Amino acid sequence: MDVMQPIRICQLITELRPAGAERCVYELATRLDSSRFDVQVIALRGGSVADELTAAGVKVTVLGVGWRWNPTVAGKLRVLADVLSRERVDLLHTHLFHADLAGRMAARRAGVTRVVHTVHVAEKRFRPWQFAFAKWAMGGCDRIIAVSQSVKDSHQARTGLADRDYTVLPNGIDTEAFSPSADARRQLREQWQLGQGDIAALFVGRLDRQKGVDVLLKAAGQFLAGAPNATLLIAGDGPMRGKVRRYCKASGGRARWLGFVDDVPALMNAADMFVLPSRWEGWPLALGEAMAMGLPAIGADSPGIRDVISTGETGLLAPAEDPAALADAMARLAGDGDLRQRLGSAGQRHIREGFSIAKYIAAHEELYEQIAGR
Repeated sequence: MDVMQPIRICQLITELRPAGAERCVYELATRLDSSRFDVQVIALRGGSVADELTAAGVKVTVLGVGWRWNPTVAGKLRVLADVLSRERVDLLHTHLFHADLAGRMAARRAGVTRVVHTVHVAEKRFRPWQFAFAKWAMGGCDRIIAVSQSVKDSHQARTGLADRDYTVLPNGIDTEAFSPSADARRQLREQWQLGQGDIAALFVGRLDRQKGVDVLLKAAGQFLAGAPNATLLIAGDGPMRGKVRRYCKASGGRARWLGFVDDVPALMNAADMFVLPSRWEGWPLALGEAMAMGLPAIGADSPGIRDVISTGETGLLAPAEDPAALADAMARLAGDGDLRQRLGSAGQRHIREGFSIAKYIAAHEELYEQIAGR
C-alpha cells in the first residue's frame, strides 16, 4: 500500500527579525504536524529568528537580498526559483509584500502551482502598488489569508477581490508560555522597586508611528500626573527610540525604557495593565499575549485591535489618536482594582478559548491540505 508523502511547504518571508509576521512563520515551521508536512523557511533577508528556527531543527535559507534593487537581485531570485524546484515544493506560503512579489515570480519559474499569501496588517500607509499587485497576480495565488476580519475588509476594499479569494485565520497565542507566575512578578517588581500598591502600565512593541508611541507619550504625561503611584514601562526598539529615551529621562523615573526584551512573559507578569495605542494593526500578538497572561488591556479603537478587544467586556478601547481619552482609560484602570480583575480574567478566557496556538496551527493544516488537494 502506498504511503502518502508529507506535503512539502516553503514558508517565504521578507526577513527574519523578531516581529509579528516572523513569529507566525516560526510557529508554523515548528508546530505543523511533521508526519503530514515537510516545512522549510526561506527569507530574503536574515535576522535572529533564523537562528531560532535553525536551533529548532528547521531548514532555513537566507538569500541576502538587500533593501534596494541592484544587479544581484535577479540572480538571487533565480536562486529562489532553483531552491523551490530542487526541493520539489508542493505549496509556497508567502508572508509580507516583498516576499510575495519575489515568491510569485519564482513559483512560476519553478513550476510551483500552489501558492497562498498571508496579509498581516490592515495597511494604512500609502502603498497602492501593493494592492494593485495583489489584484493583478491573484491568478497565481490560491488563497489570501487575512489575520483578522479587519485585515480582510481593508485589503478587499482596496483590491476589489472576491470573498472566495480570502480566508480569515486569526493569529494564535501559546497560552502555556504566557501564564501568570507569582515568582516572576515578585522578582521584577523588587528589581524595579515597585511596591504592592504601585501600578505598572506596560507597552511592548516596535517604537514607531504605527504603534502610536507618540500618542502613548502624550497620554502618559496626563496619566502619571494624576496617578502618583503609577509607572510606565516601555519595551521595544525602533525609529522613535530617541524620543522615548528623552521622555523617560525627563520623567524622573516615572517612565522607563527597557529596550528590546527577550523575556516578555516575565515582563508582563510584573505589570498591572497593558496599553497598545496603535493606529493600525493586523492581529496584535503582544496584545493577545498580555491578555493570555491575565493583564487588563487598553487598546486604540483601530483595525486589528478591535478584533481582539470587546470594550467593557474583555478590555477597554479608546479612540485612536486621542491621548486624553487614552490617559482617562489608564486612570480608570489604575484606580479600580475590581475592574482590572474583571477585565483581566475575561480577556484571559477570551484568548485561551478562542485564539490558542493549537487552533491557529490546525486551521493552517486544514487549509494546506485543502489547497494541496489532499
